[in-house]
Amino acid sequence: MIHALAGCSMRQTPQRTVNMLRLVTGDILLTEAQVIAHGIAPNDDFKQGLALALRERWPAMVKDFRHFCHTSKPRAGTAWMWGGPGGMRIVNLLTQEAAANPGGRPGRAQPEHVHHALRELREMVRAEGFESIAIPRLSTGVGGMEWEDVLPEIRRELGDLGIPIIVYETYRQGLKAEEGLPQRAAV
Repeated sequence: MIHALAGCSMRQTPQRTVNMLRLVTGDILLTEAQVIAHGIAPNDDFKQGLALALRERWPAMVKDFRHFCHTSKPRAGTAWMWGGPGGMRIVNLLTQEAAANPGGRPGRAQPEHVHHALRELREMVRAEGFESIAIPRLSTGVGGMEWEDVLPEIRRELGDLGIPIIVYETYRQGLKAEEGLPQRAAV
């Protein structure tokens, strides 16, 4: 970046990426972000919280996820992306251990799984050229982690990507958050 100052010579200043993490209140399903990322477990059946809301909105995603789990046997600490209508992408961050038995309750989220799954999301952003991400209070509901432990990891892994990262810190059903993003085109 070059700055011109009155009466001074031109000088070069180092470029830096501005942290574009925004904490908001609202309903993540109403986001204008290109990607919704959320935490689940391998073989998750999407029965609770945001996963349930995503299952109700995009049932094909759950069917595709089950097929992916059956064929790939994913492990906690990885991520799987699904493409929906209108260019929406859902990134399923596998932050919890799989349930011990089919239909059982998944294990708690672990810091190392959160770290590795966010690292995979970071690489997806770079590879796919995503322009914005919405993410909830990752791994704090069913996952059982403390938000004070998760938010710094989100900042570390995603904060310097140079794209808006909209963190839905407080959920309010039906409330469109003030994200500061342009409205997506209707499909």
